[in-house]
Amino acid sequence: MPDTAMPDPTRLKFGVGQSVPRNEDPILLQGRGRYTDDIDLPGQLYAVMVRSPYAHGIIRGIDTAAAKEVPGVLGVYTGADLAESGFGPMRCTLPLKNRDGSPLHNIERPPLAMDKVRFVGDPVAFVVAESRMAARDGAEAVYLDIDILPAVTEASAAAAADAPLLYDHVPGNQVLDFHYGDSEKVAEAFAAAAHVTKLSIRNNRVVVCAMEPRSAIGEYEAETGRYTLHVGSQGVFGLRAQMANDVLKVPVDKVRILTGNVGGSFGMKASCYPEYPCLLHAAKVLGWPVKWTDDRTGSFLSDQHGRDHEVEAELALDAEGRALAVRLTAFANMGGYLATVAPLMGTGNFVKNIQSNYATPLIEVNTRCLVTNTTPVSAYRGAGRPEGNYFFERLLEQAAKETGRSAIELRRINHIKPDAFPFKASTGSVYDSGDFTAVLDEALAAGDWDGFEARRAESKARGKLRGRGIGNFLECTAPPMKEQGEIRFNEDGTVTIITGTLDYGQGHWTPFAQVLHASLGVPFESIRLVQGDSDLLIAGGGTGGSKSLMASGAAIMEAAQKVIEKGRVAAAHMLEAAVADIEFERDAQGLGRFAIAGTDRSIGIMELAGRIRTANNPPPDMPESLDVRHVFEEAPMAYPNGCHVCEVEIEPETGVTEVVRYVSVNDFGVIVNPLLVEGQAHGGIVQGIGQALYENVAYSEEGQLLSGSYQDYCLPRAGDLPNFGFASHPAPCKTNPIGAKGCGEAGCAGSLPAVMNAVVDALSKYGITHMDMPATPERVWRAIHERIA
Repeated sequence: MPDTAMPDPTRLKFGVGQSVPRNEDPILLQGRGRYTDDIDLPGQLYAVMVRSPYAHGIIRGIDTAAAKEVPGVLGVYTGADLAESGFGPMRCTLPLKNRDGSPLHNIERPPLAMDKVRFVGDPVAFVVAESRMAARDGAEAVYLDIDILPAVTEASAAAAADAPLLYDHVPGNQVLDFHYGDSEKVAEAFAAAAHVTKLSIRNNRVVVCAMEPRSAIGEYEAETGRYTLHVGSQGVFGLRAQMANDVLKVPVDKVRILTGNVGGSFGMKASCYPEYPCLLHAAKVLGWPVKWTDDRTGSFLSDQHGRDHEVEAELALDAEGRALAVRLTAFANMGGYLATVAPLMGTGNFVKNIQSNYATPLIEVNTRCLVTNTTPVSAYRGAGRPEGNYFFERLLEQAAKETGRSAIELRRINHIKPDAFPFKASTGSVYDSGDFTAVLDEALAAGDWDGFEARRAESKARGKLRGRGIGNFLECTAPPMKEQGEIRFNEDGTVTIITGTLDYGQGHWTPFAQVLHASLGVPFESIRLVQGDSDLLIAGGGTGGSKSLMASGAAIMEAAQKVIEKGRVAAAHMLEAAVADIEFERDAQGLGRFAIAGTDRSIGIMELAGRIRTANNPPPDMPESLDVRHVFEEAPMAYPNGCHVCEVEIEPETGVTEVVRYVSVNDFGVIVNPLLVEGQAHGGIVQGIGQALYENVAYSEEGQLLSGSYQDYCLPRAGDLPNFGFASHPAPCKTNPIGAKGCGEAGCAGSLPAVMNAVVDALSKYGITHMDMPATPERVWRAIHERIA
């Protein structure tokens, strides 16, 4: 690898380590963002989906005659129409195996249901019309003849012998019987343990609730046979491959994916949905672009949900309190279909993240993944990472109570020590750096742990219960992927970064520009970022798993080094010197220039780029430009970690819980932009608080979604939250050029255990030792009054 070491950023106003405001904020705050629904193409038509009102049933017929007579309706399509077009199904892409070595029972989902409906909201047809209202009227005129079948909504219930079967080829509704670990050794460890703690833990299902509902526009060019899809996504390169190879069955150069601004995703918008091939089919048949935008009710029904696991968690301790083994036995709810990465959360990511920052020598995970008559489940911020940490932290807290130990000391005893790095975890991960006990101690000090009793007394005087909780965490970022880092010097004096990650709210433009400015010395204000056009990409892992800066940042750094190599050759010609005598340096303003060593003769990098472009009769070895297209091969996973400390107040008469104090200390490695990193932490913490205290998806026995709007599904609001304390205790990552560890999902990983440990602590006076999320007022009130009745 070339020398890509960062320069000292302390004198660079826009260098690495500086809190530079996001470049896109003025654009978005002035309403100049361009989201998918903002796009209107000439002659575009409008689509509305027809969704099943039943959770489970056999499709006997779909009568479209009345819909076709609605004024303005131009087409009504069913699954049979798309099947005739040759479109393929959507399916899980993970090569997972059952414990006996056989492959998982994959499910091929057609764009529109044809034999059965398997959840309320399952699309069965769609209508295209000249206006959105006409399309809606047409959709309401479609008549569905469905024989209703019994439904099952819980994964554990779906495993019962008498549960209704969703698929003939999936015995017992079980798509995967996952196992990791040495069962015999784990059993021996539990048998020899001085103490065993067991907890039944529910990881509640949540709705993603992105600010921007899903939207898409399909185009088809008959002359070239090329499809174009405008859609909110997490990465156009990967989505293009899925659409072309699996669904449309065409070469990838026949598909273009375009993504503009995206109003949130958190995993949900990462892959293909049924609406996308439907739009492209209609565009091809009708010869005009076709647009679809979901409403919020449709989002609740059809956007992939998150979480939903039922877990039996066990921890074995020796006489000194050291963890001997941890074992998870879980049911994972897949919903009605198997989404692209659906089984990952309750299987591989449970395995990787249950270890956390503790030196547990043995881990066993047994997860049964089952289909149910509910909305499909897929990745949601953290995607199994927060869950793994949550399970272990709750076990530690409970073990401390049962053994009469300090939960803090139990953590310190089990922490991996700094002199153990590189540490090979029992999960196979190799941790490169960290100081976990120091992070814990700093968090306790920042949270004024020793002053808690005075605050509890003050709360008691006001009739409130006060509790405190710790959320130690370590998460494994996404696995290595190739990433593009392209740098273009434009005629207008700007410099464009092209990369395969995709910003759906993170604010990539500014930190990527900081990396380029620090690496190459181009003017910060001249840097532009392009991410959302698949035609420009030759690689790209998309954004997910807290890896964007590690991947794109490293790609930018390596590409910058190649620019310098080209620049030395070009500058040698311009300055009439030998290439060996040309050095790359920075002037007093931090701008890059090429100079003849030992002289005051130099040329700035931006001037050099312009002169190359306008050079007459350049010599044969003169670069045609300073532009570089580079692919960063990959970096190993990184391991962001930290400690959150939370305090809550509970009103016993109503069960209302309020987060009143919150601090976190985090090791995110090298931080490029502290302002943005703190914002990412805040967002993750709030989503964790939401799951812990407010959010819960509820279904009736018939599979009807009972929490299908914001009247019945509660999100945290600004007034529900305290100010967040934030501090960094970085140990630079040693496995990527930037030294970053990722931060996008860490807020959830620390907040789930911190909040719920605090809730249980507050309720401990009633003898309550565990409560499942969400700790809603009704649940808390009921738990209290069951104890005092």
